[in-house]
Formats: sequence, C-alpha cells, structure tokens
Amino acid sequence: MANSPQAKKRARQTERRTEVNKNRRSRIRTFIRNVEEAISGGDQAVASAALKEAQPEMMRGVTKGVLHKNTASRKISRLTARVKAMGT
Repeated sequence: MANSPQAKKRARQTERRTEVNKNRRSRIRTFIRNVEEAISGGDQAVASAALKEAQPEMMRGVTKGVLHKNTASRKISRLTARVKAMGT
C-alpha cells in the first residue's frame, strides 16, 4: 500500500486513468464488433460504412495510448481485407 503522499496521489491518478482507458478500450471493441457483425451479415456497403467509423476510433486509441500503433494497423488491415473479399 502507498505510504508517501506522492505514492497515494499516483495511486489515485492510476485508478482514474484505468477507468478512462477501460471505457476507451470498450468503445473500440464495440466499433470492431459492429464491423464483424456487418461482415457476417453479408452486406458489403454496411460493413464498409462500419469500418469507416471504426478506423478513426482505433487510431484515436493509439494516440491515447490504449492500443499500440501496429496492433491497430494490423486489425484495420485485416478487417479491410475481409470487407473487400465480400465483393468477390
């Protein structure tokens, strides 16, 4: 347990930051799930629209430090490939 005032403050800040990051991560996952559902639904236009909404949200997660840049890029790339494959 934190004893010094500085350590106590850091613990409080960490709690708040963890809550914010948890919400951000949940929001990103929701956007990804929307794309997945649109892909499984079979409508390429809907899937493409969902992907367009998900991309900025994922990259925002990168700037906020929730996701690593390469992780977000990889997920976007794979989802894009799956949406494109629906057309064929």
